Amino acid sequence: MFKTTIAAAAAAVAFAPAAALAGPYVNVEANASWAGDDYTGATTDIHVGYEGTVGAAGYYVQAGPAIVAADGAENSSRISGKAGIGVPVTDALSAYGELSFITAEDEFLDDLGVGGKLGVKYNF
Repeated sequence: MFKTTIAAAAAAVAFAPAAALAGPYVNVEANASWAGDDYTGATTDIHVGYEGTVGAAGYYVQAGPAIVAADGAENSSRISGKAGIGVPVTDALSAYGELSFITAEDEFLDDLGVGGKLGVKYNF
C-alpha cells in the first residue's frame, strides 16, 4: 500500500505541467563565444537551483560548479551562480532582472566576476 502511494505521488509529479511545479531543479548550460570566426572558449555551468513565486513575481536562485574551457588552454573549475526575478507590468508586458557571478581561477573572492541584465518582454 505504501509503495503504491509513493508510486502514485511520483507519477503525479512527473506528469504534472511544468509551470505548476515550483521548487528545486538542475540546470546545465553551456555558453560558447567567438570573436568573428575565432572560437575563444566555453563555460559550462552545472547548477542546482530553486524557483518560486512571491505574489505575482517569479524568482530563481542557482549555483554550482562551472567548467571553463578557454581555447588553447587547460580547462579550469570555478563556482558560478545567478539569481533573477520577473514581474508582470501589464497583461502583455513583463520586466526581469538577473545578477550572476563566477569565481576567478585561483582566488575565490579576490577577482569575482559579476554580471547583470535587465529587460522587458512584450507578448503579442
